Parts: sequence; C-alpha cells; structure tokens
Amino acid sequence: MLTVGDKFPSFDLNAVVDIDPAKAFERITDQSNKGKWKIVFFWPKDFTFVCPTEIASFGKLNGDFNDRDAVVYGVSIDSEFVHLAWRQNHADLKDLPFPMLADIKRELSAALGILDKNEGVAMRATYIVDPDGIIRFASVTDLNVGRNTQEVLRVLDALQTDELCPCNWQKGQDVLKAA
Repeated sequence: MLTVGDKFPSFDLNAVVDIDPAKAFERITDQSNKGKWKIVFFWPKDFTFVCPTEIASFGKLNGDFNDRDAVVYGVSIDSEFVHLAWRQNHADLKDLPFPMLADIKRELSAALGILDKNEGVAMRATYIVDPDGIIRFASVTDLNVGRNTQEVLRVLDALQTDELCPCNWQKGQDVLKAA
C-alpha cells in the first residue's frame, strides 16, 4: 500500500457531480484542482450501509475542507452510472457537494494497493495529498468500520501548520516548540 511520503498515482476517472443526468458527469484527473490539497477517500461499494454515513459526513464538512484550500474526492469501484443512481435514490447523497469518482477498472485502487484481497473492492482508505501530489496522511479501516471525518479535518489542519502538533491538537491551539 502506498503511504506517507509516496507520490499519489496519476488517474483519469469519470465522476458524478450532480443528480441531473444532463450535467451529472465530469472527468476528474490527478491534474484537476492543481495546487490544492486533496482529500481522497474510498468506500467498498455503493448501495451499502456504512458507506453513505461516511459520504454524507464528508459532504457536511465539505465547506470546512474548501476553507482550507482542499477539495474532496470520494471513490469506489462502482461505475459512474451506479453512483448516479445511488445519489438519485438516497436522500443523504442527493445534494453531495463533491464528485464521486468511478474506479471501475480498479486502476487507482490497485496503484494505491488498497484492493481487498477477499472481496476485490477498494478498502475503506483515506488519503490527504498535499498540493505537490505527495501523500501526507493515509488511513485504512476494516470494511465494516466507518471512519471519523472530523479526524481527517483535524489532521489536515495539523499538516497545514507545518509545525509539531501534539496528541489531540485542535486548530487554534498552541503547537510544540523544539527545544
């Protein structure tokens, strides 16, 4: 699995950005939103139970990520058409403010090393990628366990200080000074 310090892989994927079929689809690449921090999170499958809770939570925090010059990309191995149908049929996903990327050929998931060996789906992985395309945070949880989106925001805040941040540090608190 790629991890902190590695270059995030190149990608070129179809994405769903709206529930209106006439304007639903867009191409997103590693060059999209150049110069911004990227929060890239993966979920195993659409039309499941844990996944929409996380996706909706990232949606609620999208403005906070944008305030920090970061964009959010959600990714699964489902097609853009499955993403669209799920968004159209799940109340918590209808107004999602970030793109849902379709890694249907599993190329990005494979390049990151996050395909579940038994299920063949993307693991529940989260990456924070800096404006230079370097992974600065990587986390994977079991397929059955949802992640803490507030923690992803907290880690982004800490990374953006470029300082030493103690355990449980929160934005606005003092950072550590090396003696």
